[in-house]
Amino acid sequence: MAKFTGPKGKLVRRFGSNIFDSPKYDRLLERKNHPPGQHGDKQQRRKLSDYGLQLLEKQKLKSCYGLLEKQFRRTFDRASQQKGITGDNLLRLLETRLDNTVFRAGFGTTRMQARQLINHGHLQVNGRRVTIPSFQVKSGDVVSVRNTEKSRQLVAKNILSSPRFQQPNWVEVSSEKQQFAVQRLPARDEINVDINEQLIIELYSK
Repeated sequence: MAKFTGPKGKLVRRFGSNIFDSPKYDRLLERKNHPPGQHGDKQQRRKLSDYGLQLLEKQKLKSCYGLLEKQFRRTFDRASQQKGITGDNLLRLLETRLDNTVFRAGFGTTRMQARQLINHGHLQVNGRRVTIPSFQVKSGDVVSVRNTEKSRQLVAKNILSSPRFQQPNWVEVSSEKQQFAVQRLPARDEINVDINEQLIIELYSK
């Protein structure tokens, strides 16, 4: 996940979607349901070209998972080489990044916080410490918190304060043990992101 240091609220308003899965951005969109800037209302009424819509959808998905262009393109290329539907493959690869699964399990209140937990060595996969946020989890993997007081206290605090903890059907979470198991890879209808992936495929197919 690339580090974004700007105001997230502007991104949410620009895309018109709560890409960060935080309740506070739901409230923001209710109050200001138009793009940011002095002429936001006029921008909302301006019709985008097909290319503009495709580009906007790609930027939305990149921002949602926090990837830079090079990382995103590499993931798309992997998805296109796999069997099955490219759009489904793309979303599945993004959803099963370690930083995202840690966020989905409620061990981090945001994807950025989940990335920090991984970078700082607080988590392990199948008993081995992993410090790479883009690590791809697979069916059968068990992600757990390292058995140190600092790590366990930090994750326990995050679990209690996770603003939108909804355990995915494909992940089995044990808050008491501070671990979760990947039961299987997610299906497209289990990936809760407001994205039209077909537009991204059309963009890269040009």
